[in-house]
Amino acid sequence: MLEVAGLRAGYGETEILRGIDLAIADSEIVALLGSNGAGKTTFNAVLSGLIRPSAGRIRFDGADIAGSDPATIVKAGLVQVPEGRHVFPNLSVKENLELGGYRRGRERRSHNIERVLTIFPRLRERMAQKAGTLSGGEQQMLAIGRGMMSEPKLLVLDEPSLGLSPMLVEEMFALIGKLNEEGLTILLVEQNVRQSLDIATRAFVMENGAIGLSGPADDLMRDPQLQRSYLGI
Repeated sequence: MLEVAGLRAGYGETEILRGIDLAIADSEIVALLGSNGAGKTTFNAVLSGLIRPSAGRIRFDGADIAGSDPATIVKAGLVQVPEGRHVFPNLSVKENLELGGYRRGRERRSHNIERVLTIFPRLRERMAQKAGTLSGGEQQMLAIGRGMMSEPKLLVLDEPSLGLSPMLVEEMFALIGKLNEEGLTILLVEQNVRQSLDIATRAFVMENGAIGLSGPADDLMRDPQLQRSYLGI
């Protein structure tokens, strides 16, 4: 589904990504882990076409998308749910969802809204409510639902647990696991290492713009280096 090889990118003369290699197979859930400043946000921006790479290859669903514009990438089916949710606060829940299908999936908008509301039934009760008045957890559900309106082949979730209570974090990871069980390919970009590894097939750990560790999620959970650096064991 996604193959990234030798990816380098940054801002001006400052290189942030230093040769990233990463691959995701169809129907997998892959975690990209790392602390603040590791380069995860820059990687997401390059993947979505917001930053042009200086070197390397990005192949998505068989096509080279490195350097493509964001609209083309979304139309191809690579959809990102950004960190911080970024819902349109003055628009209703329904309007936010409808905008999610602007570039892709427009002709199946009603069907896709019903699918989102089945997965996130709490949103059904709030369809006419302004998005800015929702709780943090509800806004995260709306952000993911809005992403699903584009019928993604690969959904990139950037820090979906950020700012949520422990109970809502548990609920959010359970919902992400359910989406993957239904066949959706997911790249989960997170600082929450333990719960990400609980639901991921494989994982990559980014440090200083490079991949420091990678492998099956179960193996990484037992890796002494990851335990010391991220789990405090």
